[in-house]
Amino acid sequence: MDALLPALGNVFLPAALLTLLVGTLAGVVIGSLPGLSSTMGVALCIPITFNMPPDLALILLGAVYVSSVYGGSVAAILLRTPGTDASIATTFDGYPLAAAGRGGEALGIATIASLIGGIFSVIVLLVIAPPLSTIALAFGPQEYTLLAIFGLVTIIGVASERPLKGMLTAAMGLVLACVGLDAFTGIQRFTFGQSELFDGVPLLPALIGLFSVSQAFNLSIPAGGGILNDQSQPLQGRRLPPWQSIRRCFRTIMRSSVIGSIIGILPGAGTSIASFISYNEARRHSATPERFGKGEIEGVAASESANNAVTGGTLIPTLTLGIPGNAVTAVFVGGLTIHGMIPGPSLFTDHAETTYTLILSLLLANLLFAALGLWLCRYLIVITRVPGPVLGPMILIFSVIGTYALRNEIFDVWLTIAFGVIGYFMERWRYPAAPLVIALILGPILEVNFRRSMQISHWDLSTFFTRPLSLALCLLVIVALAYPLWSRWRRRKTALN
Repeated sequence: MDALLPALGNVFLPAALLTLLVGTLAGVVIGSLPGLSSTMGVALCIPITFNMPPDLALILLGAVYVSSVYGGSVAAILLRTPGTDASIATTFDGYPLAAAGRGGEALGIATIASLIGGIFSVIVLLVIAPPLSTIALAFGPQEYTLLAIFGLVTIIGVASERPLKGMLTAAMGLVLACVGLDAFTGIQRFTFGQSELFDGVPLLPALIGLFSVSQAFNLSIPAGGGILNDQSQPLQGRRLPPWQSIRRCFRTIMRSSVIGSIIGILPGAGTSIASFISYNEARRHSATPERFGKGEIEGVAASESANNAVTGGTLIPTLTLGIPGNAVTAVFVGGLTIHGMIPGPSLFTDHAETTYTLILSLLLANLLFAALGLWLCRYLIVITRVPGPVLGPMILIFSVIGTYALRNEIFDVWLTIAFGVIGYFMERWRYPAAPLVIALILGPILEVNFRRSMQISHWDLSTFFTRPLSLALCLLVIVALAYPLWSRWRRRKTALN
């Protein structure tokens, strides 16, 4: 409570409210534009926060994150083009509803479901994160080593549709994580004489390149799908759904919110997986499953409540353990570090007031995007018609300016463009970028803690199995390795039968 009450006062300061409004509006617009992602939105905002106070910087990043996930529903419903990957399942029933003249009702239920799912996940974050950070204080080098391995395994096995490609991109990230001066010996590794690489590959230029510059290239090149869809449905029907529809969807919304929050806590699972699982569960529990995919409003509610419930869940391992829950929170780690806040238990001790300011601002951000969504949804359809060749160069310019402003190094600009080219071809060849980013973050954690644990134990590997916490984490790693293999075997068995 000593930190919670001052944080509550910080959220309602005029500067904080203005930052919250700007971030929420920007997030809704970014989410509404097909092809732009929450990750890209947060990455673009990090350079803007460089000279901001830490609490305002985190409020801006958090508002962009939660509101951009909601914004994806606009393009999904009206264009049949998901604004973000989180809204893929929303297109299944959202667009048929819009085509039937119920686009306003579909956007309305998406807004209500997103609001409930988002607030539920923030409450889970507020309740679970503090005790989990206390437990994290008992973690030693062995536990952090296994946590890093667990994060890598889950992002490869769960977030990637092709585990082999996920392994390759994660391996690339681990190699890049070795660049710089050795933390124990001071020897240069893979720096090629470049002093800018002595501290390792700069995280933010890599993130902005992979997620922002690559998308700018994709939008600017017609062969990459540059022109955005202009076959939008006119917005018809009431924007606020009738009470009967809300009451009928309420059980689905709450079930999907629980599913989304749980999946969000798992490193690597992500919003798209949560929305698909919740959509399938809603269809399985429905009395009329045959209506799903043809304009069932419960399908929209299930997808949107789940993907917004992921937002708070993903911040739990990020803030308490320093393990990014997905690509967006990996970018969030970069935003924390430039303000001297190292993710982990210290956020709830040394920076408790700032951390709780972020958590409480997420509650207001959810309320604000719901109000803006109901008010602006008829105008957002105009934003979705911006042509890619116009939008792409704008994103590229902002990316270059933001990257240079971080350290005033032209080397960072060239590095961002190089990562943008890599990210463009990775997307074209369907190599997931998330494993590379998370491996780049977890690589130093894995190396330093493994070597430290070996020095302490005199190279006795049994210490990983004799400590209760490390043994539990070993079991989690085994489960994370076995689950994708078991689910693939089960799918094959079902297909044969």
